[in-house]
Amino acid sequence: MKSALLDTNFILTCIKQKIDFFEELEFMGFEILIPDKVIDELKKLKQTSALKLLEKSNFKKISLTGKNTDNSIINYAKENPEIFVATLDKELQKKLKNKSPRDHPKGRKIIIRGKKKLEVV
Repeated sequence: MKSALLDTNFILTCIKQKIDFFEELEFMGFEILIPDKVIDELKKLKQTSALKLLEKSNFKKISLTGKNTDNSIINYAKENPEIFVATLDKELQKKLKNKSPRDHPKGRKIIIRGKKKLEVV
């Protein structure tokens, strides 16, 4: 099974745009991974709707090392090249270079296309 690691802005944007990202990602065949640092960021931002959604959803919580969330995500993705990262952060996307087309023909990032569609790029 493929795994999708979600970052904070991806979760918040999906909620704002009313995208059922849990259902869509599971339908696309992804196991959903959410770093403990992302959950901590949601708590700091007092995003109660996001936290409530996470409480009732099925995902795997993972621990990342390092102080900076984005750098931790990049390091985790480098150590686990099969991981797809769901992010809208342009800097993070740039740092997550696509692997060769043979490994992941569509890349290894998940973004929101338009206002409602999740897409692997």
